[in-house]
Amino acid sequence: MNNRTALVTGANKGIGRHIARLLAAEGFTVYVGARDPGRGRRAVEEIGACARLLVLDVTDPDGIARAAAQVDRLDVLVNNAGIAPSLAPPADTSVEEYRRTYETNVFGVAAVTNAFLPALRRSPHPRIVNLSSGTASLTWSTSPTPNPQFTPGSGGAAAYRSSKAALNALTVLYAQALAEDGFKVNALAPGLRATDLNPRAAAAGGDPAEAAQGTLRLALLPDDGPTGGFFSWDGTPVPW
Repeated sequence: MNNRTALVTGANKGIGRHIARLLAAEGFTVYVGARDPGRGRRAVEEIGACARLLVLDVTDPDGIARAAAQVDRLDVLVNNAGIAPSLAPPADTSVEEYRRTYETNVFGVAAVTNAFLPALRRSPHPRIVNLSSGTASLTWSTSPTPNPQFTPGSGGAAAYRSSKAALNALTVLYAQALAEDGFKVNALAPGLRATDLNPRAAAAGGDPAEAAQGTLRLALLPDDGPTGGFFSWDGTPVPW
């Protein structure tokens, strides 16, 4: 055990729960961020003694403030919570779907990050990891570069992919703004995993635990590690 602490949003299931489990195994006290207290408690019981429930809906400003007030110091923040309402192309995506998706995937990340910055500043080695997607890479979307997650030139999942592209931009900007304070802020492309993010993901055979290992690598970066980067789960750089 040690006195390091971590918060993982959306940690009651999928990749988030695996991330929380791995951080706990490293000796972190892990705050399991969950909208649903019941599901959150079950995840805490599964993860073990190092886990703590933190009721947290990333779209609820008052709830975020209440959660942040419960955490004095934070060493690692993993912005994992995300949604993908549909795989529709832009012409078939309503403005409401864009709003709903960005509320969680972009605005929620900014709100949580800002709320927990005071706690992160109390850490000697603060780390922020944002769960993005390889489908957000504009380079991969517009070139024949092989990418197993989707066919280049496909305009599907417009709300989700554009929200993750916006998240990538935020990752760079936070990294630049916080570099002098010792922060390492990076984005991870976890790959297509068997989660309930959407029907395509649910049918995939990818192991969520494998993606969590990539997140752990970024959470434990040394002081001379990269910041403002976009990396695949296996550690290789992803083009913006």
